[in-house]
Amino acid sequence: MGKNNLKKIRENMLLSKSELSRKAGISPLTIDRIERGYSCRMDTKRKIIQALGLKLSDKGKVFSD
Repeated sequence: MGKNNLKKIRENMLLSKSELSRKAGISPLTIDRIERGYSCRMDTKRKIIQALGLKLSDKGKVFSD
């Protein structure tokens, strides 16, 4: 399991898991699993980063792996 800052960033942006999942086009369960440290595909990471309004070059701010 990898460490990430997704929950902290999402909460700072006042987004619920449902809102983020809708913006990213993935399920709320996937968001929950990632926040708990489970790994995910690179494509999923890209969708999340873009849904947060970040640049792909900001990947290190969200995901440490």
